[in-house]
Amino acid sequence: MFEFILMILLGLLLTMLGISNIRGNISSIHWYNRKRVTKENQGAYGKWIGTGTVLIGGSLVITGVLELLNEKEYWFLILLIGIVIGLSLMIYAQFKYNKGIF
Repeated sequence: MFEFILMILLGLLLTMLGISNIRGNISSIHWYNRKRVTKENQGAYGKWIGTGTVLIGGSLVITGVLELLNEKEYWFLILLIGIVIGLSLMIYAQFKYNKGIF
């Protein structure tokens, strides 16, 4: 039970961080992951990275809540799907706006 509460708290933290990125604050992203992002692309970059982070955080929250209500192994499929889609969006943003992952 405690691990699911931690999962929910981590998911909420990631969701708040993602919302901050969507609003244009990309300072939480490490400098080498944003060093080639131009000023005019910072807003779009933040939206893509933030959306990916919100998807990962949201899937953590949803999985944690469902596991608290009814412990089933297949709830982790929601988490897996959220992580795959979220990371895909983040990698897309890295290649498009930062010209590479690093």
